[in-house]
Amino acid sequence: MTDANPQPRKLCLDQFLKLSSIAGTGGHAKFMIQNGEVKVNGMLETRRRRQLFVDDIVEVGGQRFTVKSDLFAE
Repeated sequence: MTDANPQPRKLCLDQFLKLSSIAGTGGHAKFMIQNGEVKVNGMLETRRRRQLFVDDIVEVGGQRFTVKSDLFAE
C-alpha cells in the first residue's frame, strides 16, 4: 500500500550548513547562526532548527547556496 499523503521531509538550517560543508561541525553551525552570519531568503536567521524547504536561498559570508531536494532525509 502506498501512502497518499507522505510526511514532508525535513531539513533544519544547522543540518544544511553541515551537509553543505559550510560548517565543519554542529557547534560551528550553531555559532555561525547565533552570531548573525546566516540569512535565509534574504532575512537574518538566528534559529538553528529553522526548517528549510526546496529552493530556499541560504547566504553565508556573501555566498549564496540553494537548498536542493537531494539533501532531505527520507
